[in-house]
Amino acid sequence: MSFMKHETAIIDEGAMIGEDSRVWHWAHVCGGAKIGQGVSLGQNVFVGNKVTIGDRCKIQNNVSVYDNVHLEEGVFCGPSMVFTNVYNPRALVERKDEYRDTIVKKGATLGANCTVVCGVTIGEYAFIGAGTVVNQDVKAFALMVGVPAKQIGWMSAHGERLELPLLGEGRAVCNFTADEYELVDGNVIRRVKADD
Repeated sequence: MSFMKHETAIIDEGAMIGEDSRVWHWAHVCGGAKIGQGVSLGQNVFVGNKVTIGDRCKIQNNVSVYDNVHLEEGVFCGPSMVFTNVYNPRALVERKDEYRDTIVKKGATLGANCTVVCGVTIGEYAFIGAGTVVNQDVKAFALMVGVPAKQIGWMSAHGERLELPLLGEGRAVCNFTADEYELVDGNVIRRVKADD
């Protein structure tokens, strides 16, 4: 086994888990799940059958990643945050054929206790604040808070707030990486600083 599994964790036959990943106490990974390298699944995490989790994702305690949720590389899921996969669930109505895809792009952060309503795409390096309810697509690098989610700013890939307007045009530099960010037509473009 090229990954770490706590003795209380359950990994169903057929699950694919990448090298150097860690599956902690009382986690359950279903047989159809595809999990990348260097992933951390915290205590009491559930991963469904029709789920993909990219390399180096961190899924904190008490998160259920249900069918049709797809996380790209380096996604952070904060403690007790929630995914859904049916828009209008009823216990007395079977809706497994109505699951909606949820896609979380590279490097995004989903804060503690936030809820992501199914059928949305969250852009690269977006930052969803704790307790936020996301019910529509989120732009790359957007900082979202509230119920329902409202954009209040922009975040760098490093996780620092950028001094950019919400609309219009502008430029900012990340103080930690010196990467440049430009707001063009309502979208942020990142220019990575070349190594000297």
